[in-house]
Parts: sequence; structure tokens; C-alpha cells
Amino acid sequence: MTRYAIDRLVFGPDDVDLTRSPLAGHFDAETYVLGAFNPGLTRLPNGNLAMFVRVAEALRQPIFDGHIHAIRWDAGRYVLDAWPLDLVDTADPRKFLIRGGRWRVMALTSLSWILPVELSSDGLQVVAVHYDKAIEPQGSFQCYGVEDARVSRVGDRWLMTTCSVSPERHSTTLYSSRSGLDFAFEDIVLDHQNKDMLIFEGLIGDRYWAQTRPLGDLYFAYPPGSAWRAGPSINLATSPDALHWKPHRQPGIRPHAATVTTARMGGGTPPILTDAGWLTLWHGVEPKEIVGIYRTYWSILDRDDPSRTVRSDHVPLLEPAPELTAPLEDKMYVRDVVFTTGIAEEKDHYVIASGEADLASRITHIPKCTFK
Repeated sequence: MTRYAIDRLVFGPDDVDLTRSPLAGHFDAETYVLGAFNPGLTRLPNGNLAMFVRVAEALRQPIFDGHIHAIRWDAGRYVLDAWPLDLVDTADPRKFLIRGGRWRVMALTSLSWILPVELSSDGLQVVAVHYDKAIEPQGSFQCYGVEDARVSRVGDRWLMTTCSVSPERHSTTLYSSRSGLDFAFEDIVLDHQNKDMLIFEGLIGDRYWAQTRPLGDLYFAYPPGSAWRAGPSINLATSPDALHWKPHRQPGIRPHAATVTTARMGGGTPPILTDAGWLTLWHGVEPKEIVGIYRTYWSILDRDDPSRTVRSDHVPLLEPAPELTAPLEDKMYVRDVVFTTGIAEEKDHYVIASGEADLASRITHIPKCTFK
């Protein structure tokens, strides 16, 4: 059993109506929902919550005629690309690697778009599914999809970051809203591989702050005996307008050498201000098989200098919960993954939104006293 009294799946693959998908009618092949997961979360002016669910839509039969096929957006329509099976590695169900190059090249087994789902104020009931407000690719820089929305409210404006995927770049894109539901595209804001850009929910001084997580295949070693482990870390950046970002000189949250659970790490929820400082939830990954074990951890950052961690905890806040996905066993394709992506404040607790097993959207109520 999970450790929290309220901890459940609230939206999953069977809750998506693919007849209203942006992909519907574009090609003669059946699709299905591989996952409805990694939801951004925010409080709406009417008091309800809104999740922004990543819908990964995949081909029911991707392999035919000796090829594996991928979905791609192309100038306002969706098309299928065919790759010879003898040129690819399909070990990971989420993607396939194309052999023969001097560097790793991959394509996805699904194309993702963002579906706004309005929830009751406690996050436990679906009030409305806003297909008319879905966010889908609109340029060649998003031709393989729009992934993993994170939503922050800063003043009277909502800011959403997404990961946009294409052969051109693996970029972070920004959307903004005055209502919390209707988002308009702003621009590409990070032009390098960065999976987790999280904008702080409030200014520090007169500047926007964000956590970032640049990716790479090469990292330099910390000296022997260091408290830190070389690898992906959570960095910081600042901006005068939320569009133009400068990396911060001081590092943010780094993987700790004392535990293998942060062998890989990245940001989870946009930092929110508490009496103790900025509360941020993030994921750590323990190596296991192909995907690893994803867990959620937390840290408190100094309110004036977020590069300084006030306190943190190596005990997981959230762990994968196989009992929650047991009714969806026939749809499982990865395990051991909880990927926390949204947070909203209530009187004595936080409503936490996560992706569970890259399959469904999970809501957990976590008491505020947990972070004391």
C-alpha cells in the first residue's frame, strides 16, 4: 500500500477519446493511447484544478511490410515514416534506436500532445476534458511531439514549459495564458537538450528563475572523495521576461555520491514559495534494466538564493505504486516509474500530480508537515 491516505490514479489511457485527437483522420492506421501521464498542474480562477496530460499516441501495429513506423507532424498533417527492421534496435518500448551512426539517433514509438483535463478542487474527480484546448505540434521543431508540460503561475499569468522533439533540436518551448486553460505559443526558450525546465512560481527580486536540466553524453569527474556524483544535475537560470534565459553561475541540486538513487536526476514540480523557502520536488533514478527506478524526492531552496539548498531528504517522498496500476496490467509496458510533474497548495496539504509507469496520471495528497 502507498503511505498516503489519498493516492490514486485519476486519468488514464481509457479516458482519452481518440476520435477527438489532433491525429484523427490523418492516416489509414489504427492508433491507441500508450500513456496519459506526466501531467502539469495548476489552480484555476474558479477553484478547480487543471491537469495538462501528456497523451502518447502510438500505432496499434507499428511493424508491417518489414519496417517499423513512426508518426511525424509535417506541415499541418500527420504522416508515417518507415524504417527497415534490420537498421533499428527496439529493446526500449518507448523508442527505437537507428543503428550505424557515430552517435545515438532514435525515433519514438508514439507522438505526444497535451490534453487539458479539469479536475475538482481536490484533484480527485474529472470535471471536463478540454479537447478544444489541446496543444499539438505547430512547427517542424515539434514534429515528433510536445511532451511533459509544467505549469507555473507568476503574478496574473500562467507559464507552461514543454519539451518539443524533432530532428532539428530537442528544445524547451514556452506557452502563456491569462486564464489558466487557454495557452498561446510564445517561443523556443532553450535550444539544447533539456528535459525539465521548471519556472519558479514567483519572482526573486525583479527576475524570473527556472530550474533546467541540460543533457549530454559526457560529464567531467568530481575529485575523489567529493560529496557529488558526475552526471545530469538540476541547474538554474534567470530571465527578465521569461523568454530570454541566462544560466546561473552557481549549480543547483546535484546528484549525491552517497546514494545510487540519484545516478540520474531531474526536476519535477515548479518550485513554490513556503515559509521555509522554495519547495521543489524532483526525481532520482536508480539504475535497473533499461529504464531504471524513478522515485520522487524533495528539497527546500533558499528564498533569496535558490542555488543554496536549505534542506533535503534522501528518503523518497513518492515511490512507484504497482497496486495502483494493477487494474491496467494489460496496458503496462514499463515499470518502477513515478515521475512527479505538478503541485498545488491546499490548506493543510499539497495536491501532487505524477505520471505513474508512463501510463496514467496519479494524484497524491501529501501533508505540509512532511516537509518540516
